Amino acid sequence: MTIKASLFDAYGTLLDVNSATARLVASNKFPKLADKSEALSQIWRVRQLHYSWLRSLMGAYVPFWQCTCDALDFALAETGLAGDDDLRTALLSLYRQLAAYDDAITILDHMGAAGVPRALLSNGNQEMLSEAVAAAGLDSALEAVLSVEDVGIFKPSPAVYQLGCARFDVAPEEVLFFSSNGWDIAGARAFGYQTIWVNRQNQTTERLGDGPHHIVQNLDEAWDLASTLLA
Repeated sequence: MTIKASLFDAYGTLLDVNSATARLVASNKFPKLADKSEALSQIWRVRQLHYSWLRSLMGAYVPFWQCTCDALDFALAETGLAGDDDLRTALLSLYRQLAAYDDAITILDHMGAAGVPRALLSNGNQEMLSEAVAAAGLDSALEAVLSVEDVGIFKPSPAVYQLGCARFDVAPEEVLFFSSNGWDIAGARAFGYQTIWVNRQNQTTERLGDGPHHIVQNLDEAWDLASTLLA
């Protein structure tokens, strides 16, 4: 197997989707958020993904930023925090500048040193991805940022995974794909990518297709594995 390109999911894989609420709690600006932050963050993320899938099925694509805003509004209502415009604005502002995981830049640097092109393949629209990548300090470690915006449908549509093949002129089996989302890994494997599931939360394997080619707990382990595949 020859690996000619590496693709990384952004949200949850390189970028910590829980860092927005965590940072706001740490600021002590909104005391009422403290005991509801974990629930809020979880509901926000789940609803964000649900809206992307539902919109794909409905043929009603909107930028991922709109899904993110709508999901936050749902989460705020669900946790009894709706109606505070300052809280909403603060959370959305922080979401545009999510913290990168400590192991994110390391694996990107290693892949680059190995001569393997690196790109994001994300549900995010280009505007939010550009801002997030710059804020996380990852922009210089990527050859491309690929967005579902170009095809008007969200992952796990095969049309999204085809973006990686088209960008680097490679076959699916020549792509090494990293994601922390089991459903994303299932879609990527069904498309033909070589998959590494970065199972940060020790989640149960999805019952979709053949399962991941490889499972690791973080991106440091992912690089240890990837280095053997590149040898």
